Order: sequence, then structure tokens, then C-alpha cells
Amino acid sequence: MAVGTEVAHPVSILDGVSKAPVAFNPKEDGIAGDNIVYVVAEVEAKLMAEANGCSLTANHSITLAPISESCSNKTEPMAYPSTSAEKMEGNPDEVPIYIVPEYVPEYRSGGCAEKGLRRFMEDAHLCVDDLEETLGCRGAFYGVFDGHDGESAACYVKEHLLPFILRDASFSSSVEDAVKNAYLELDKEFLEACRLNKSLSSGTTVLTALLQGRNLLVANAGDCRAVLCRKGRAVPMSRDHVPSAAWERSRIESAGGYVIDGYINEQLTVARAIGDWHMKGLKEVGGKGPLSAVPDIQSLVLSEDDEFLLMGCDGLWDVFSNENAISFARKQLQRHNDPELCSKELVEEALKRNSQDNVTVIVICFKADAPPPLVLERRTTVRKFCFQKLCTVMKDVDIPQASATERSCVV
Repeated sequence: MAVGTEVAHPVSILDGVSKAPVAFNPKEDGIAGDNIVYVVAEVEAKLMAEANGCSLTANHSITLAPISESCSNKTEPMAYPSTSAEKMEGNPDEVPIYIVPEYVPEYRSGGCAEKGLRRFMEDAHLCVDDLEETLGCRGAFYGVFDGHDGESAACYVKEHLLPFILRDASFSSSVEDAVKNAYLELDKEFLEACRLNKSLSSGTTVLTALLQGRNLLVANAGDCRAVLCRKGRAVPMSRDHVPSAAWERSRIESAGGYVIDGYINEQLTVARAIGDWHMKGLKEVGGKGPLSAVPDIQSLVLSEDDEFLLMGCDGLWDVFSNENAISFARKQLQRHNDPELCSKELVEEALKRNSQDNVTVIVICFKADAPPPLVLERRTTVRKFCFQKLCTVMKDVDIPQASATERSCVV
């Protein structure tokens, strides 16, 4: 279990006056102790006892329900039975306390990559669905690495980035800091590798997603993109780092660089990347040059509305909008519920749409079931009638008066 994620599991019997600790062995009951949190509240137990028509004494026991634990070590509010008929069978003095388990996502993924119309394949990707032994709780890691000027940088980052993140000194206290540090440290180490072997000289954009329980952290340096599907809606989890973007142009110019026709220093069409140390005037150790390795980071806590995460290189996004890609992937998952097959279908569709680049896609599902059909909410429009306003309007309307002859003709 990682430092900072330890959870104590106190269990007490309430005798109405004091709490007496009780030894508990979860393994004897077939329960994994590391993933269980037991909650006992003396006041709540007494209230439950009174609601069921009995008092809590030393002879009364409390039934505890297990709750799975996420990395945040937070639990949802407890839910209690509302009537005495819901008392547990057997001993009428037993007071059940039910705990509502918090939502715990599943991690199912699949990835696909194709060379497409390019002469060489320079992309790499990584899917790790189970990091529980390393993190001490449910976790996963995914990455898309879009290389340029060769595949060396993409393959190097694929192999080394996750270990750099996990062994960073900040990981136990701040995962975000650990991820940023890992990007910069790996960039510096790749510089040393290139000095020893000139043939490694190349660069890569880097997009990663780290999951810990319900916590999702997406880090991006470059023009790969991550989009979350939330009840069929596309939720961007990254932004493209291109030199023409206003915020990137400002950063590039303040670092001594310039942008012409979408190129940084007339050399590269991405504003952030790991590697590219062979390009003159672009990089400085620590990410301070015009071409930076510092990632943008976005994080959120997953809810039951979040269905899957879509990660892809620019070869996908050149021919798909966020909404179009989410809609396409969702329909495929509804049909077969296979993230790996879905990633392959997205790649094939991108090539059919004449994508000119390597295409790499990862699909990460957060539930065992396929996305459900969307239920469209019908909006009711309430129209209010104001007689006073109608009278005001009618004053401005010229209504012709009937003549005396016309009035006499009315029967």
C-alpha cells in the first residue's frame, strides 16, 4: 500500500456507556481487509435501537456492513432501514447499520495504432489496467505518444514515464506534482541518452491518464487529446498545444521564440513535447525554452455518469470533432461493449476519412456494462398570459369600426 493511503479499521462494541475494542479478522469472513472500511457511531446506533423499540445494552450487538474503499479514503453517507419490519431476522435485539457503498469504477481498455499513409510508424501507446499492487488501491495508467523525426522518443517515454511518476518523491503527497516532475526529469534523461547515442534524436508529444480509485488525472504536452464521455456528452480533458494558440504564442515569445505560419521557430508544429534536443534554439533544461515539456493537467472525480475516456493522437482529431468521436465510439460500444474493438473501429474510420498521419487510439471504459440508451428530456414551455400587457398592446392596434349599415345587417 502506498504511503498516505493506509486506513485503520477500528471495530467497537457499544455497551451504552463505553466502547470496548474487538479483534477482527476480515480474512476469516472472506473479506479483503485492505479494501474495507467499518464505521460505527454510538449516537446513530442508539437512535436506531430506539426507532426499533429497544434500548442498547451490553447484550445488544451491531451488524456492520462492508464498504469498498477508494484512494480518496472517503465514504458515502450511511443508509438505514426505515421500519422495524426491516430488522434482521433471528435476534430481535440486533440493530442493523447499513452503509451505502460508494461508486467504484472499473477499468477496461483497448488500444489500436496504424501507420496510415505515412512511410513510418512513429507512434506508441501504453495500457496498464491494474496498478493495485503498486498504488495500494485500484489504479490504472494509459498513454499516447505521438513521435516525430523517428520513433525513439515515443518508445523511450512509453518505457520510462510510469516508473518516473511512481518513484517521484512527491507522489505520496501530490500526484499532480509527481506527474509534472516526471515529464521534466524524463525530458532531461532523454537528453543524456541522445548525447550517448545520436541516433535517438527525435521528439514526441505525450498524453497520459492516471486513475486512482475514482480520481482521474490527465496530463498533456502536445497535440494529442483526451475526451471524456459523460452521459453521451463530450467533456474535453486536455487542450491542444499548438504554436498558433494565443496562450502558447505568448509563452513562446516570452521564452525568446517566435511563431510563423503555425511553426515554432519555423521548425515544429507543436508547442510542447519531450525530446527534440537536436533542434537548435528550442529547448532548455527545466522546460523554460520555447518548446516546453511542462504538461497541462486536468483532474476530476469520476461519477456514475462518466462512461468512458477517449485518448488519441492528432491523426484521429484531424478528421473527428470531440462530439463526433464520442458519438461514434458510444454507438460501437453499445453494439459490442468491447473497448479494444472500438479503438480499432475508430482508427479504421479515421483512415477512411483520409487522415494523413499515423493514427493511435485508446478507449477506457469505466463500467462493465455497455453505455445505456440516451433518454431525452422533454422540456415544457410555460407561457404566461398577462391581461394588462394585452390591453397595452391592443391600444396600439388600429381596429376599423363597423359602419351603421354593417351593424344593421347583423341579425
